Parts: sequence; C-alpha cells; structure tokens
Amino acid sequence: MSGVVHVIGAGLAGLSCAVDLRRRGSAVSLHEAAPHAGGRCRSFFDRRLDRIIDNGSHLLLSANRSVLDYAQHIGGAGALVEVAAEFPFIDIADGTRWTVRPGAGRVPWWLLLPGRRVPKTGLGDYLALLTPKAPTPSQTVAARWGQSPLYRRLIEPLSTAILNTAPEDASAALLRNVLSETLGRGAARCRPILAPAGLGAALVDPAIAWLRRHGASVHMGNPLTRIKTHRGRVTALEFQQRLHPLGQEDAVVLALPPAVAHRLLPAIVPPLTTQPIVNAHYAIDLPDAPPLLGIVGGLAQWVFTRPGVMSVTVSQPGQSIETPADLLARTLWRDVCVALALGEKEMPPCRIIKERRATLAHSPDQEAARPGPRTPFANLWLAGDWTDTGLPCTLEGAVQSGRRAAALAAGA
Repeated sequence: MSGVVHVIGAGLAGLSCAVDLRRRGSAVSLHEAAPHAGGRCRSFFDRRLDRIIDNGSHLLLSANRSVLDYAQHIGGAGALVEVAAEFPFIDIADGTRWTVRPGAGRVPWWLLLPGRRVPKTGLGDYLALLTPKAPTPSQTVAARWGQSPLYRRLIEPLSTAILNTAPEDASAALLRNVLSETLGRGAARCRPILAPAGLGAALVDPAIAWLRRHGASVHMGNPLTRIKTHRGRVTALEFQQRLHPLGQEDAVVLALPPAVAHRLLPAIVPPLTTQPIVNAHYAIDLPDAPPLLGIVGGLAQWVFTRPGVMSVTVSQPGQSIETPADLLARTLWRDVCVALALGEKEMPPCRIIKERRATLAHSPDQEAARPGPRTPFANLWLAGDWTDTGLPCTLEGAVQSGRRAAALAAGA
C-alpha cells in the first residue's frame, strides 16, 4: 500500500509489526501511550536494586523461531544466549531433585533413561502426554492428565507456567500444541534462550533504533483515545494531544492489550478474561545457581538467575496477588533458600512486580473467543499475543501476531 500504516502500541506485537512493515517497504508511524516501548517485556533501571530488571520474566526457547528471527534482524540477537536443554526441578515438600533432559533427536530415546525424567515415572507416561490423539477443544488439562504420574511434577508446573491458568480450567489442546512443538521434538527445540542484560537490550531497544534508522516515525507518551470511522473505514485517530485524520490509503494496526482494544472498539473486540502474574526480583549474585529452576510444592514456581539478579515467577497466583509486597518477598525468599540450598541467608533487596492483566485465561471457552486479525473495517487490523495465534500469550505469539497483521496491512 502507498499510504502510512499507523501501528498503535509499542509492545512486542506492535514492534514486530512495525519492523515487518518497514521491511516490506511500507511507511510506518508507531504510537505508544507510555513514555517507553516494550510493554510487558520491557527492561528498566530499578533504583532500589541498583539493577536493570525486566518487567516480567519470559522464557524463550529455541523453538521460538519468529522471536529469534526478529531479534536477528533488528540487531538484538547478540544480547541473547542459548544454553543446554536441561530443566532442573526440586519438590520442596520432600527435597527430591531431578532434571528433565530431552535428547538430541525427535525419537525420544532419552525417555528410556530414568536419570533424564521425573522420578517414579515411565516411558508410557510421556508417550501418553505427547503421542495419542489430541485432546478435544473443550477438555481441560486436569481432566485429560490429572491421573498421570507426571501430573504434579511436570504437567501441572508446565501448564501453569505456559498457560497462566489453573489446570482445572486450562485448555488441554493448547498445552499439547506447545509441548508437541518443544518437548516432543527433542533438545533442538527446547534449549532455553536467556537475556543476561535484560529483554529490552535484545527485543525492544534495538527495534526502536532500527525503526528510526529506517525512516519510521516513533511517537511516545500520547495515548489513543478514540477511533473515528465512516462507511467501513477508519477515518481519524484521536490522540490525547492531537487529532490525526487518515488519508484514503492509510491503515491502522491496533496492537494494544485486550481491555484497551475493547474500550476503543467494543463492537468488534470481545471482552476477554485475563490472569495475573507476580514477579520478584532480588539483587543478588549467585554464579553457581542454574540459569533456571522449577519449584514444586511452594509459592515460587520458577527461578531465573543472571548476573546480579535472581527473579522468581508465580503464574496464576490466585489470592497471593493481594499479599503485601514485603510479605510476598519474604515468602518467596524462603522457597528460594530451600531450592538453592542457601540455608538462612538474609534476604537481599527485592522488587515485587504484580502484573494484574498479564495474559489471557487460556480456558477452552476463551480460546474459542480469541479474535483473528481482521475486523469489519477495511483498513484496520488487530495484533497482540491475545489474538487467535494458536499459541498461548507468549513472546512468540506476540511476534507472530505482529507479522501477520503487517502482511495484511501491507497488502491492503
């Protein structure tokens, strides 16, 4: 198209959309309500910790080719580090430790080795998870696999982390899709990709710099308050600071959180239920700690360690989201001390971040309600990890949604 594509929202979906549009030769104007880009995967300097931390912890895997290709193109790949496909766990209820180590090939020979799988489980338990007929669209994780010996020590932790939804409510089909493309394909698809300097240095800052170098206009700190339409087209964007009429060849991609998109377009964006995530960041250097550790039996669920910072993630935290930050920090620190064998080590400075609308609730009903990128308006498309990508709300889903919207907008 010969007009300007206005991308509204500079989270990962909006950034990937804007980058892909420029690669296709489209004129791009990127608009962000906040004074900074990145959305839920931004990094920032925290004065209390005297560290750069991520707003939230996100685990990338080598299977996430869309994110990795995006990082490579914008010049951010050098800030990412791939590590071995090893996933250590501890059950702090009884101190049992184990490490899940997928094998190199697609044939799961590694499952024949007890030292590479969950204790007291057998080959058939994994085959029942990965190979049979797919779950029905209405089936939940607990209903499908709740009786499996793998449930408490693998399926439940992975489901909670991936879908951020209680297994009793979470879509079994969506979880199986993810596991089939990662664990089911061996180590080549399961290698964790870490960001030692923070996600911003890999996925956000390089994208803004790339867009500016390549002629895109970038506008921060100016929220969109209204979308004007006429005869099936968007005709103007009303921002807090100005009204921007659209030309006949101009187009719009809304890459906003679902609640904001629904407020702007109540007729075409369904109201979607979201779930919170709690992240705790501790200013501590633990060079001997594994880069990631899964915890079963505590409030803490995953521990991510990088130079100078250790982060704890609690997906689907329930009522813990209402716990005062200081108490939450100490509760999580006790789990960490057990998991990392730190004894009675004094708690270091901590920052608690409560993201109350972190992801969708990935229930079967909500999966059916996720909208696609198209809208009734000929020059308006949707992007965001909450749209119907076939993936949970992840960085990979965000990038794929942005690229899909870019392809539609560029061909308008």
